[in-house]
Order: sequence, then structure tokens, then C-alpha cells
Amino acid sequence: MTRHGKNCTAGAVYTYHEKKKDTAASGYGTQSIRLGKDAIKDFDCCCLSLQPCKDPVVTPDGFLYEKQAILEYILHQKTEIARKMKAYEKQKQAQKSSSQLESKSEEREKVERFKSRENSIVSKPINPFTSSSSSGESSASASSSSTASSSSSSSSSSAPSSSQSLPSFWIPSLTPEAKPTLLKKPSKTVLCPMSGRPIKMNELITVRFTPLDPSLDRVALLNRQDRYVCAVTRDALGNSVPCAVLRPSGSVVTQECVEKLIRKDMVDPVSGDKLSDRDIVPLQRGGTGFSGSGVDLRAKEARPVMQMYKNS
Repeated sequence: MTRHGKNCTAGAVYTYHEKKKDTAASGYGTQSIRLGKDAIKDFDCCCLSLQPCKDPVVTPDGFLYEKQAILEYILHQKTEIARKMKAYEKQKQAQKSSSQLESKSEEREKVERFKSRENSIVSKPINPFTSSSSSGESSASASSSSTASSSSSSSSSSAPSSSQSLPSFWIPSLTPEAKPTLLKKPSKTVLCPMSGRPIKMNELITVRFTPLDPSLDRVALLNRQDRYVCAVTRDALGNSVPCAVLRPSGSVVTQECVEKLIRKDMVDPVSGDKLSDRDIVPLQRGGTGFSGSGVDLRAKEARPVMQMYKNS
């Protein structure tokens, strides 16, 4: 009864299941879904490739990356920034040249206006006893012929140009009032793809995981669920275990070990170096599927909204 009740189309009530089904099929409205454990990476996987790291590095914010992947990302971003900066400089140069042309045209117009005003001044007196009818008729005929020729030439020249470039009123970028899109000056800072904060190659910290069984090779190690352990307490590491990376040695230890053992002396137990609060980097771990894991488990996709209007 329950299975057939979801497909009932003769009911008088628009059920929640029917609404969700229609929303998914229509393409309108914001869709939200709760992610499970399978949709979230493990704690030892790269944030870019989502694969277990072979040569892991961590940012000061605790995001783990494959060294090759993050270096390729930084180089790609620098190339994109250089390309955008080149386009911005080209636009800036074009604006500068156009402003220079406008200033030159304004100066030329001022000179032409000055010349026309100077030529309109009569320097010798007009003889009232001479007949100006013949000269007036000749000048009128000449002006009429010149206007006719100019109108014919303008109409002939405007015909092909109007047919070649017609305004488009349904594409915003081709309307007669459309202006060219101005590029903003790009930032020269490369941002972390996860945290959105500036990232530099010299700030990346090399991470050294302690394998559970050192005798296993990489393939056999990746096939196991429990792959790594704490470098001090030998506790198994996983998505549900908060971890931290020690900057001097790059060792991965549990947060419990940091609070109970390492913070007492502030000494790296692996390398013996002095530690500061900056040298203890909490590792951003993967999700467990539970709401208290600290990971946002709800994904949303914004789509166009269909609004209904009532005629008043």
C-alpha cells in the first residue's frame, strides 16, 4: 500500500513526495540533499584529487593536498593571473588611447569653431548698388546640387552598413545601448581552493604518516581501512579521530596526544625541537556521515525559481 500510495495521482492533496518529484523533474527551484559518508573524502586524501596522498603536504589551515596537485594548481593560477593582467593592461591602454583621441577631437572642434567664427566676420563694406540676384541664384543652384549629391551618397553608403550591422534587442551584449564589459584589475594572490585564503609554496608543510604495518607496500596499505597510526601513542587514525600535524617533523598525532602529552613540554617527540602554538596544525579530517563530525553535510544547488502571478 505504501509503495502504490506514492504513485497515486487521483488524490485531492498535493503530497510532499509529489512536490519533491516534480521539483527534481522540472528544473526549477533550489535542490538540497544530505550527503552520506561515501560522498566525503577520507582524512588522508587530497582535497583536489580526492585520492590517497603519496607525497602529502598540508597548509597552515590544515587542508591536506598531494604535493604535485597543489603545485600544479598554484602554477595554473599564476598563469591565469598573468593572462588576466595582460588583458587588463590592454584594456587600460585602449582606454588611454581613446581618451587621447577624444581630447584631440575636442581641440580640433574648438579650432574649427574658431575658424568659422573668424571667417564669418566681414572685413570690407558691401556695395549696395551692385545686383546680387545673379550671384544668389548661382549659389542657390550650387548648394542644391551639392545637397542632392551628398544625400544620395549618404543613402548609398548607409544602406550596406545598416544591413551589415543590425541591432539585436534580445541579446544584452548586442543591444544599441550595450557597453563593453570592463575588466577589473585581477589580484596577484593565489588563494587556497578550500579555505579561500592566500597560499604560498614555502608555507606548505610536508606530512609524514606513520603506517600501521611498515612491512606492507603502498597498494596493500591502501586496501586496508586502518592505514595509519599516531606517531606517539600508536592509536589508529581515521575520520572520527581529530588529528594534528607537528610542523618540525611533519608527524601526525592525535589531538588527544597533543592535549595530554605534547602541550606539557611543547617539544616535538619525534625530532626533539621546541614547539609553539603555530607549529601544531590541526588536520582537517573527513566526514563520518554524522551531523557532529564538523563537516557540512548538506549540499544545495541554486536553480531558477518559477513564480506565479495572479491577475488582479
